[in-house]
Amino acid sequence: MAEHYFSSHDEDGLTPRPLTVELEGSERHLVTASGVFSPKGLDKGTAVLLREAPEPRGNSLLDIGCGWGPITLTLALRRPGAQVLGVDVNQRSIELTRRNAASIGLDTISTALPDDVDPGLTFDTIWSNPPIRVGKDVLHDILMTWLPRLSVGGSAYLVVQKNLGADSLIPWLAQNLGAEFAVHRYATSKGFRVIEVRRGPAQEV
Repeated sequence: MAEHYFSSHDEDGLTPRPLTVELEGSERHLVTASGVFSPKGLDKGTAVLLREAPEPRGNSLLDIGCGWGPITLTLALRRPGAQVLGVDVNQRSIELTRRNAASIGLDTISTALPDDVDPGLTFDTIWSNPPIRVGKDVLHDILMTWLPRLSVGGSAYLVVQKNLGADSLIPWLAQNLGAEFAVHRYATSKGFRVIEVRRGPAQEV
């Protein structure tokens, strides 16, 4: 089930197929392909995140696990001029997001494999529909790789299905991120939680 999260699926053999989807109130003519997350359209969790998350802030934005690009594209559409990075372990996802950004004229988007991202780069806003089904250990590793890279004053919004451990993830994040981060349930919709992670100055003990 989670095969696409671990396979690079390099661009050789990529067969794009058309995908029409509504993003930011307009019909977008994009491309998708097999071997990526939710290749047939916008999945329910991502739709909840795009509807419930507040407007992105800052000039450096991140989408963890970009797939064919719906979150990355929406961040760029909502925050013109900001630099938006879509990361994914799947090379096919990287290429599809790149093509979709170009097709609708979004030149502020870049894409990268996680290991190719400058380790010193921080982010003002992070959005993600993280790959819950990869298992807790892998999920926790992904989140602890990227969430500590929130800039001071920055915020992250994660959408997680309630019956796949959303409520237990909140205290785990709070404990492991530490006192400089505040973690809360931000919204609930259609069986999903949107979790907010904010980074502020370290609190005195």
